Amino acid sequence: MSMTATPITPDLLRGALDHERTSDGLVPHRLPAWARERLPDVQFSLAQAHPSGVRLMFRTAAAHIELAVLPTKRVYLGLPARPDGAYDMVVNGEFRERAVAIGGDTITIDVSTGAEEFQPGSPSTIAFEPGDISVEKSIQIWLPHNERVTLIGLSTDAPVEPDPAPPRTWLHYGSSISQGSNASGPSATFPALAASTLGLDLVNLGFAGSALLDPFVARVVRDTAADLISLEIGINLVNTDAMSLRAFVPAVEGFLDTIRDGHPTTPVVVVSPLYCAIHENIPGPGAFDPVALAVGEVRFIATGSPGAGKLTLTVVRSALAEVVRRRSTTDPNLYYLDGLDLYGEDDFADLPLPDGLHPDAESHLRIGTRFGAAISAILPSEPGEGIDAVLPNGFELRQSRP
Repeated sequence: MSMTATPITPDLLRGALDHERTSDGLVPHRLPAWARERLPDVQFSLAQAHPSGVRLMFRTAAAHIELAVLPTKRVYLGLPARPDGAYDMVVNGEFRERAVAIGGDTITIDVSTGAEEFQPGSPSTIAFEPGDISVEKSIQIWLPHNERVTLIGLSTDAPVEPDPAPPRTWLHYGSSISQGSNASGPSATFPALAASTLGLDLVNLGFAGSALLDPFVARVVRDTAADLISLEIGINLVNTDAMSLRAFVPAVEGFLDTIRDGHPTTPVVVVSPLYCAIHENIPGPGAFDPVALAVGEVRFIATGSPGAGKLTLTVVRSALAEVVRRRSTTDPNLYYLDGLDLYGEDDFADLPLPDGLHPDAESHLRIGTRFGAAISAILPSEPGEGIDAVLPNGFELRQSRP
């Protein structure tokens, strides 16, 4: 087999707002360098370095593809092993194959002290078989949503050229649920599923444990071209016990103000928290359940005490709905989507959260389907257009909510 090496350049990447050249290869980043420097926090740095929503996109007649990568895997002492990061190949819009990269660098983290130990490792080569070599195909290789990766090289048995991006860009901000925690693979996170269904160019700014309304992230959203913006707000603010209701409301207002400075008429959907029993009426901080850890399982519990001004998911939903109701009188392209319409108490009874916090793979599919329906209802046919909508499955996307 005669193979052609193609340098991995930014024009082959979609969903990354920046990239970094290292001695090993190209590292995609979901935030620009200036924003990454604003917060020297380990959790945040890890989350943004995981390329959720980032994919290689190219056209080729190749029947055999090899991708050389150097993954960085995390090991948490005392906790069950994390799943290896997956690479999903999508051919002409249809999922075809999933592979994992073995080996790579390892970061071992002591959860009791926060101490880290780095161990260098070896690269891995992943092979894909997209089909007939006589037919040109549109190829997407979705990169892991749950581990950092350095892209080393791409080899194919036919020439490669960049594939044009979809005409409309969707920028989504949110928590680990948006990043894809517990999804089966990177093309099966709920934002990826919704974007693929609707043919949108996804930029996923879902950051595990870190959707805390950071002003520099609002500036990134402001400065990034987008035809649709959605903001999943609440769960991290509750489970980190980051702020009170008094601080939360102006933080949301300021986040929206900054976005509107760069996107005055772009449809913006404010998404309130999905159902999470442990935090519906109990504030954070959240913590590992010591009983579960004792038997080698990971579950989360809420440890806060209810009180005036404390944030719970119920309080957050009410506050977000009121912010959107108030602002929408002068902002006709601002919408509220109740997270309970995406995953509510009935869904929890049917598909419980495995760890008490994150949806499982089947729940991501359900949420992605519903999210796609919501987005399709307001996708502008012309720049700046937006509409209220009652969706086919009965839940509502609206500019005000009682």
